[in-house]
Amino acid sequence: MIKSLLIANRGEIACRIIRTARQMGIRTVAVYSDADAKALHVRSADEAVHIGPSPAAESYLVGEKIIAAAKQTGAEAIHPGYGFLSENADFAQSVIDSGLIWVGPKPHAIRAMGLKDAAKQLMDNAGVPTTPGYLGEDQSPETLASEAEKIGYPVLIKAVAGGGGKGMRKVDRPEDFADALVSCKREAQASFGNDICLIEKWIESPRHIEVQIFGDSHGNVVHLFERDCSLQRRHQKVIEEAPAPGMDEATRAAVCGAAVRAAKAVNYESAGTIEFIADGSNGLDADKIWFMEMNTRLQVEHPVTEEITGVDLVEWQLRVASGEPIPVKQEELSINGHAIEARLYAEDPAKGFLPSIGRLDVLDFCNDVRIDTGVEAGAQVSPFYDPMIAKVISHAADRHSAIDRLKSELECSNVWPLRTNKSFLVRLIDNHNVLNAALDTGLIGREQETLTAKPRVSDRALSDALNWFVRDQADFDQRAEPMIGFRMNSARRGKYTLSVDGETRTFCYDPTPEGQMFDHAFRESGDPATQLLNLDGELIAITLGRNDGTGHASSADGAILSPMPGKIIAVAVAEGDAVAKGDKLVTLEAMKMEHTLTAPFDGVVRNLSASEGAQVSDGVALVEIVAADDG
Repeated sequence: MIKSLLIANRGEIACRIIRTARQMGIRTVAVYSDADAKALHVRSADEAVHIGPSPAAESYLVGEKIIAAAKQTGAEAIHPGYGFLSENADFAQSVIDSGLIWVGPKPHAIRAMGLKDAAKQLMDNAGVPTTPGYLGEDQSPETLASEAEKIGYPVLIKAVAGGGGKGMRKVDRPEDFADALVSCKREAQASFGNDICLIEKWIESPRHIEVQIFGDSHGNVVHLFERDCSLQRRHQKVIEEAPAPGMDEATRAAVCGAAVRAAKAVNYESAGTIEFIADGSNGLDADKIWFMEMNTRLQVEHPVTEEITGVDLVEWQLRVASGEPIPVKQEELSINGHAIEARLYAEDPAKGFLPSIGRLDVLDFCNDVRIDTGVEAGAQVSPFYDPMIAKVISHAADRHSAIDRLKSELECSNVWPLRTNKSFLVRLIDNHNVLNAALDTGLIGREQETLTAKPRVSDRALSDALNWFVRDQADFDQRAEPMIGFRMNSARRGKYTLSVDGETRTFCYDPTPEGQMFDHAFRESGDPATQLLNLDGELIAITLGRNDGTGHASSADGAILSPMPGKIIAVAVAEGDAVAKGDKLVTLEAMKMEHTLTAPFDGVVRNLSASEGAQVSDGVALVEIVAADDG
């Protein structure tokens, strides 16, 4: 058995591998870039090695540095996780040539399945059903257009080296084919250095069905049943579940059997996934499910398979890489209940899923389900890598119960101040088509406007927020102390402004017994002028002001943003100044009121972009306060 393991990855998958390795008594080595120096996977491992600057191309994608780190630390084996170098056959071969154990499929299998046209031909030869289409050598635009006509529109142009939705174009009409082909080839060349394309029949009501397979060096191959990954946005998976809804035993046997034949065709070892496209217009039928591609690695969505089978796939990978056979036979594997996984990202669905970068001040989970994460409260979501916060995985006796558990976990989880896709996920799994298992890969696109609509905070919720702020005199005075010139009279009556995402509304506060009843869930933000409202599973900051307009910044990570559009009328600091918590930084005039932004903690002024007289819009970075020990 492997005694020491280097994980050539980061984030949640590195933490996931470390967890299993520790249970098996295997020493672990992490690698990290500049951006990940304080990351959770670094602190979780027994040892960690710095491998370069923050960009992945200068760190996690440099195979020589990773192999050198393994040699330096005495690691016997390298686990690539997924992404980065996990499906790089040359890197796998270099690991083996260095005398190390590669925890994954052999390089020949990675190469065999790496190009979609070659893999499709291989599957045809193995008797695995493939999507009708053209994958010939003649790549002239005229030939490709002619083949598309023979196949029948709509068709899908697909780069043979593509993945993750890149180098793919659906074409509905012959007159659109030429432009789509040029665009697809250009994107494929830029992304993969290979612009060769194949043409496939576009499947109406397509469902994405994939089968988890596993092979060992003793010639054994088993499947661990199927997953449904049809809920996608621009070919990127959002929700995955196992088993696939509506899959009967006969169809399951046919599809899983085809997956095993596919794996045996390349003498496959370790974990892998055979992906199929299904015409789901009239339910799942073995005659309408075709091979699409093979992923020669562990998948992001592997936890749902683990939940329904009780198998630890990472443990199997480590055992098989050590030369052991697969621990069980096919007939010993069975499906137990239903599992569903949601990918929680730091992104803003209301703004085109724009990544939300910065510090996670609040990260709370109810932990009633499985949480796979590589971050924690206080961590930074970096612009250099995928902004995934966590995978939230629920398991229950049946599909509806699993969905209910997932929804409950998402709704009670809290992330702040970064935007997340939580409310989008809650709406998605609550969608009537999803609940009724009427799934296809275009569902999110059709429902996107509804799924991504920004939740509006009601006047009642804001009134409750104001009551929260002033629920008793002593507590309020303590909260208000940092707010310059902000004091209430003994009666606590008056006119106040509450700002939510740059929108400011004015309320007259007149305390009554009814006014002290809170129907909404609020929590402390760490900022006396700001409270957090849990709305649709999303923490929304509500900032308090009064008719004299003073307030202070609510950016606990030090980035001071304009709370609303306005004009800067005063800048009280200069670049490099030392400031104390509560010191005045910038005064903004907006809506005929002055808003004073103050330092959230002791530190030094950096990145001062605010200038007197400038007009600024909502959310613009004005200045950053860096803690003194951070330089």
